[in-house]
Amino acid sequence: MSSVGRGGKRRAGPPAAPSPLAAKRPQPMPPGAPQPPPRAAAAAEEEDMMDEDVFLDETILAEDEAALLLLDRDEALASRLSRWKRPALPADLVSGCSRSVVFQQLDIDYVIGESHKEFLPNSSGPAAIIRIFGVTREGHSVCCQVHGFEPYFYISCPPGMGPDDISGFKQTLEARMKESNRNSSVQRFVKSVELLQKQTIMHYQPNKSQSFLKIVVALPTMVASCRGILERGITIGSLGSKSFLTYESNILFALRFMIDRNIVGGNWIELPAGKYSKATRAMSYCQLELDCLYSDLVSHAPEGEYSKMAPFRILSFDIECAGRKGHFPEPTHDPVIQIANLLTLQGEAQPFVRNVMTLKSCSPIVGVDVMSFDTERDILLAWRDLIREADPDIIIGYNICKFDLPYLIERAEVLKIVEFPLLGRIRNSRVRVRDTTFNSRQYGMRESKDVTVEGRVQFDLLQAMQRDYKLSSYSLNSVSAHFLGEQKEDVHHSIISDLQNGNSETRRRLAVYCLKDAYLPQRLLDKLMYIYNYVEMARVTGVPISFLLSRGQSIKVLSQLLRKAKQRNLVIPNIKGQSSGQDTFEGATVLEARAGFYEKPIATLDFASLYPSIMMAHNLCYCTLVPPEDVRKLNLPPESLYKTPSGEIFVKPELQKGILPEILEELLAARKRAKADLKEAKDPFERAVLDGRQLALKISANSVYGFTGATVGQLPCLEISSSVTSYGRQMIEHTKKLVEDKFTTLGGYEHNAEVIYGDTDSVMVQFGVSTVEDAMKLGREAAEYISGTFIKAYQARV
Repeated sequence: MSSVGRGGKRRAGPPAAPSPLAAKRPQPMPPGAPQPPPRAAAAAEEEDMMDEDVFLDETILAEDEAALLLLDRDEALASRLSRWKRPALPADLVSGCSRSVVFQQLDIDYVIGESHKEFLPNSSGPAAIIRIFGVTREGHSVCCQVHGFEPYFYISCPPGMGPDDISGFKQTLEARMKESNRNSSVQRFVKSVELLQKQTIMHYQPNKSQSFLKIVVALPTMVASCRGILERGITIGSLGSKSFLTYESNILFALRFMIDRNIVGGNWIELPAGKYSKATRAMSYCQLELDCLYSDLVSHAPEGEYSKMAPFRILSFDIECAGRKGHFPEPTHDPVIQIANLLTLQGEAQPFVRNVMTLKSCSPIVGVDVMSFDTERDILLAWRDLIREADPDIIIGYNICKFDLPYLIERAEVLKIVEFPLLGRIRNSRVRVRDTTFNSRQYGMRESKDVTVEGRVQFDLLQAMQRDYKLSSYSLNSVSAHFLGEQKEDVHHSIISDLQNGNSETRRRLAVYCLKDAYLPQRLLDKLMYIYNYVEMARVTGVPISFLLSRGQSIKVLSQLLRKAKQRNLVIPNIKGQSSGQDTFEGATVLEARAGFYEKPIATLDFASLYPSIMMAHNLCYCTLVPPEDVRKLNLPPESLYKTPSGEIFVKPELQKGILPEILEELLAARKRAKADLKEAKDPFERAVLDGRQLALKISANSVYGFTGATVGQLPCLEISSSVTSYGRQMIEHTKKLVEDKFTTLGGYEHNAEVIYGDTDSVMVQFGVSTVEDAMKLGREAAEYISGTFIKAYQARV
């Protein structure tokens, strides 16, 4: 999660009088201005959970003739771009706060700024301000700044610690924090320490609450600093030196806010009339910039009217560069010669803007707004102006995060166009690019670049394809042929420079090629229903939409686990997972394959949602696990326990229902409802939403098992994961025996059935029959027979 803005002090004296367009445009940073410190490269593990406090820059810079936008110098261009603006605000929203504002949030981050005097009159000094970006039903852009929510975490309270000890503990912790943060301007690091009664999620503890301390600190990054002090040890009066296990101290601040306010990714937010104020000094370019207190914000569940989608603006773009012969384009040498742009409203079939910007003249293209420029500098500034005027919510393309966007940023640096990187919705804030390494068991290790354009979501179709589909090639040409039956224009990269150096007709051919490369990602986005699917996944799992591309599966499970734990007054420990060099969790069951070529049809029997079914059927969870030493201590009757094939003990639901089984039951029940609604739905958009929802629910359910087995994850518990796989192994072996014992010539069948392979949740059976129809018929009979021998939670199918 990126925290955004830059440190800076307000400039003394009034700013220079702005030109008519100055109010709309970003204030460029002068050459040599200090930049925000880059974040360190992301850790190799997908579970990296680090906040970054960066201070809001409220500086207003004087106008600089050298930094004026191209719009100021070209009225004709300004007129053309202004046609693509958002609809104007209604009068009652322009002038007052007399009606509620409802919008679908697209992204959430935070920034460090001054406490809001209207909402928090008694606060002073820097504070974390949550920013929610979104769009109203009418298509108006919103930036909502939420005040008063503070970062916190828990520690267990040592026995015998009284009110005086807590007061002394707070003072000692404050002193240690000051010592560790000597360069900070924060006056009070530890805001409060409160004694609460809660339970840890780990292990079955019947009706046994314990004392915890809730520690509230000034800024999100200070959670990690405070955690380190407590883990190393701190002196508490007469109790002496103590070290602490912390709870929920590794939760990203924006996610913590979402969980506490019951907000899920992509849902609708309401600011009631009279509960918000207009920003007195706009820090963003959104049409509505509002401030509110965190407790006044209303979060709507994504149901009924609030399941619908706002008309997000989606920009698909592609760039072409004039590379040298035999060299891949390099931004230090090779100019950007064309940029193609398609702007589409979410839910509409066709783009309302088709545009291409070219270096030098270009012959007209039917249905396309062609803009030609004399210099590369003018192309880059015009594209930045298009971003500012058209104001896209989502920027898409193919390989844009690793190539197009970083190339444009570096090219602007080479040309010393200091105002170009101001592409986001926050004034004075520049696009930031950093190298990242993403690693997970499911996706492997992948090097990329993290591009932060504040207030706009970047959706790279190449990254999405690599995460969601196993293909032999991920080139745009191959992917388009596979999913769309279409291909790129027939222009080889080796002749791009020749086409550019030709005439207006050859540049037209290149422009058509560039436009097609911008059009295909939009077609893929629509065809594969990516926006619907990702919004629904964000709603189901409760994480911001931006997390779905930048992070792995574990953050989604953790989000759901935290929400359920909060409802039960449970807290989650911060356990440092350690990789042993072995597999990160127990592997699936595999029967040895009987290799060979089979002419007769093979029927595959599998168990629907096997691992989720095992976890539900046997109540496998952190809070139902009974350590061996506790079985006798708690005097638990054997009939109230499950003993798994791997030897672990879990209590049955009659004693305590597990959180993980509860999450899985709700996910699978919701998926069943979504599939039923999908069958009844007639509206294509409603069908797309429902199909995206049922797919998100399926993926989310299947990822819960992996979360427990990831030893470098947020909350590893190999007792759960090994129990799941041991049950799975038992079931697959039992299924093999049932099939081969029942379907025999002695049992009245034409042939003896043979299981030729089994893996994880399925077995492959040769019944000996010659037709697919007969194999399917016997497969269905076998599935019904096998299901009858297992408990109801397990359902075999063919």
